[in-house]
Amino acid sequence: MGIDLVYIAIVIVVILLSMTLHEAMHGFVAYWLGDDTAEREGRLTLNPVKHIDPFLTIGLPVVLALIGAPIFGGAKPVPFNPARLKYDEWGAALVALAGPLTNFIIAVLLFVWARLIGVKVTDFTYENLQDAFLSLGVIINLGFFAFNMIPIPPLDGSRVLYALAPDFVRRGMEAVERLGLIFIFAIVLIASPLIGRFILAATTGILKLFTAVFGG
Repeated sequence: MGIDLVYIAIVIVVILLSMTLHEAMHGFVAYWLGDDTAEREGRLTLNPVKHIDPFLTIGLPVVLALIGAPIFGGAKPVPFNPARLKYDEWGAALVALAGPLTNFIIAVLLFVWARLIGVKVTDFTYENLQDAFLSLGVIINLGFFAFNMIPIPPLDGSRVLYALAPDFVRRGMEAVERLGLIFIFAIVLIASPLIGRFILAATTGILKLFTAVFGG
């Protein structure tokens, strides 16, 4: 029981740190591109309390961790006004991509750290808290990266489609996006096995890439 509690505690700590940076980077990039909406609404902050969604940030990832499934989730979206950004739809795409790319960079840094001290991330055998933190940090951040890059509104990956799609497709995506987190809850409940398989495949592929580049 104690091992499970430690495991879940590490998962929660990694999620809070990772998703706080993910959401904060959305706000910082939006601010850099000319929109201060996140700042005015108190979301341009590293305070995790401002970004937590009880279901997506804590409930869903912890349940997935307990059942041994690929871990993914999200947080309360940082608000921004696309009309105030530089570069129009491409500016909005940059704001959106800032979040999952932050998770990807965190995963790279933790993987390199693990490699330097001889921890094999794919072993899933944790001799101490540092090994567990590094391994789970890599896996969880890659899971968040893969999930948020799915091109379905309001996930971050959809903003790239906004920049590329014709107007009639954008209008349809905007209609879906207005449903916000309700739509994501529905997708997770209906398609969680499919999402899990996608994230597992993406995570496995990226880890193979990391191992080829940095050694395993």
